[in-house]
Amino acid sequence: MDKNLKGIELLQEGKIEEALKMFTEQIEAAPNDPTAYINFGHVLSSVGENERAIKFYQKAIEVDPEAGAAYYALGTAYYNQNHLEEAVKQFEQAIQKGLEESDAFFMLGMTLIQLDQYTFALPYLQRATELNEQDTEARFQFGLALAKAEAYDEAISQLERVIEEDPAHTDALYNLGVAYAGHLEDADRALDMFNRALEIQPDHMLAGYGKKMMEKSREEQ
Repeated sequence: MDKNLKGIELLQEGKIEEALKMFTEQIEAAPNDPTAYINFGHVLSSVGENERAIKFYQKAIEVDPEAGAAYYALGTAYYNQNHLEEAVKQFEQAIQKGLEESDAFFMLGMTLIQLDQYTFALPYLQRATELNEQDTEARFQFGLALAKAEAYDEAISQLERVIEEDPAHTDALYNLGVAYAGHLEDADRALDMFNRALEIQPDHMLAGYGKKMMEKSREEQ
């Protein structure tokens, strides 16, 4: 078996030392193979050695500047350290180098959201949902970003699809309630969303607050 594949298998089994040994052997046998450096970095990251992991991702880029997966891994490491501007650069590089995967677009979109750049995040989150239509979390984040960008009709459309795919997604239910109340001025539908969220998660504080606001509004009418 290929040493990279064997190392991944060992890592999945929780055999950290053996996985590191396998990736080390692959690096020694093929020092210009970026995959082994990336995998070695993944092992280090899995045990909290993020700074060392970053060095291996950087080494992978050094041996192969076209390795999109290395930029993605480096971006993820920076994201986890809250170095968001640097993470954006690496995710952009990953995509430019041809990493046409949903996760790359999703992580770039999420990083831009963390930087409050909702409009810039939209095309990346949209692309993530196009590449993986079953990724409900990407669709939810796309819906939230649309709402933040004041594209409310499209936000509602995306959030409605989220609860079709996952009827127990309480945050989507809550945010739909907010959109129905604020944008559509439909108190009945808003209250229904808040109630559904609370049925699933009784301690959902925001949904509870939304419900109280809708009930108070009804009383005042």
